[in-house]
Amino acid sequence: MSCLFNSMSYFLPISSGQIRSEICDYLAANRTLIDGIETRLILDMDGGTDYVTKMRSTSTWGGGIEIQAACNIWKTRIVVRNMCRAPLSNIEFVPATTAPDKTMEFEWTGGHYEPVRK
Repeated sequence: MSCLFNSMSYFLPISSGQIRSEICDYLAANRTLIDGIETRLILDMDGGTDYVTKMRSTSTWGGGIEIQAACNIWKTRIVVRNMCRAPLSNIEFVPATTAPDKTMEFEWTGGHYEPVRK
């Protein structure tokens, strides 16, 4: 299972497998990822027409596309602390069409996501 989905499950009341499934269903339905750009075009640029099929595999790592989809699905702001660059910086994701009602924070080391536990 991907550390990104495991990290999301720290904040959501569902399993990491269910999170992956809901995100993949969202992407497959061509729902809004970024306002003004069709999601299928974004997926085509980042892996071709079988992007969602590959993402459904538990051995496939999630990334920015899945983070943005999660923002939209769960109306959440996601802050990723980029730990692999100096100076350290944050990457902020917000829902495309609604205001967020909660925040998730992750640390990213360049190859691993970990939830920021408070």
